[in-house]
Amino acid sequence: MARELTVGQVAARAGVAVSALHFYESKGLICSHRTGGNQRRYTSDVLRRVAVIRVAQNLGVPLSAIGRAFTKLPNGRTPSRDDWELMSAEWSKDLDERIIQLQKLRDGLSDCIGCGCLSIDRCALVNWGDKLGTDGPGPRRLIADVE
Repeated sequence: MARELTVGQVAARAGVAVSALHFYESKGLICSHRTGGNQRRYTSDVLRRVAVIRVAQNLGVPLSAIGRAFTKLPNGRTPSRDDWELMSAEWSKDLDERIIQLQKLRDGLSDCIGCGCLSIDRCALVNWGDKLGTDGPGPRRLIADVE
């Protein structure tokens, strides 16, 4: 039988707030069981799940994507090294698209964004006559088309 931990022990060991654990549990990312005194208890393998959640979130992976990846694990087991490789490979394309978007944003942040307003003095140079408007609506220069 796996070692059981209180919510406070998991929070301290995983480096998250107790409220984060409650939130993750409400989203179905982790689970606990209740004691006779109605206290939450977690098996120690929840520490790995929380670690995966934290790393993925730090990479910008939405909780919904983390949840979808967890549902693919057989019998809801804790992710292994191989599982992590599969999950991270699945998230890689989305991260690559975000990197392109962030680089474009960084490189053009102080320039015309191609919004069609024609009120910024540089727009006359880089988006004269709102030529970018033919490419579609919105800020055309800072929305990456990664397709």
